[in-house]
Amino acid sequence: FVRSDAQQIHERRRAMLNKNCAAHNKLSHKRRILNAGDLRHLIVDDQHGLLYCYVPKVACTNWKRVMMVLTGSGKYTDPLTIPASEAHVASNLRTLDSYGTAEINYRLRNYLKFIFVREPFERLLSAYRNKFTRRYNTAFHKRYGTKIIREHRHNPSPEALRHGADVTFQEFVWYLVDPKTRREEPFNEHWETVYSLCHPCLIRYDVVGHYETLLQDARYLLDLVESDHRITFPSSNVSSRTTDDLTATFFKKISPFYQRKLYKLYKLDFTLFNYSVPSYLSLH
Repeated sequence: FVRSDAQQIHERRRAMLNKNCAAHNKLSHKRRILNAGDLRHLIVDDQHGLLYCYVPKVACTNWKRVMMVLTGSGKYTDPLTIPASEAHVASNLRTLDSYGTAEINYRLRNYLKFIFVREPFERLLSAYRNKFTRRYNTAFHKRYGTKIIREHRHNPSPEALRHGADVTFQEFVWYLVDPKTRREEPFNEHWETVYSLCHPCLIRYDVVGHYETLLQDARYLLDLVESDHRITFPSSNVSSRTTDDLTATFFKKISPFYQRKLYKLYKLDFTLFNYSVPSYLSLH
């Protein structure tokens, strides 16, 4: 039995995550246990014994579509026929927090657990571009944009205060690093850290997929789940994807002081999943 290249890659990632978590746990003396609220992002597939922790802006719409095919008892066969809006209807997929304690523990012990992660600042910029620069996202403009402009813009116009539709990346960063933001409410899931959404040091994930190798990692995972290769993971639109170069361009507008503060917020997502510090950052 020869271990495939893919298998070795995933074993290395798992070992690296365990090692990084051990180092982190040593430093933070607060040992905590999971509560039901921590499990809201874990989607359950009881037919195939799967738990998927979804991270917004890391192909989560397509993964939710795939999970709907897997859990749909034949209702769906092709993920791409499921509208994106349908994939985000909460009642279409069951999450682990809706089970009783014994059922939760059984699934955490016995199911295959997987997660997909992404370079943290690319994910953050992707969230900013999607939620604050697209005209159709009026709910986000109203809910967050107006607040960001009110708190972080000098002399905002009445229109900007009313609609919140033109938040700059700089203002978004100021909002994130402002300690008051998190005191008032948890971060929205689109910019919350993977560490806080999926608890990778408390839940031992069997497969850690990377957005950077999305299709290979998705194939590896689906091969483990269903041997008859019925499901093909949808390859998404690459043209508008947030890349490293684009991220560097946006970060040029952020002063080193705020770059450091922002890195500190997302540092665990960098270190736990082995992402190196971006070359465009000024951390010294």
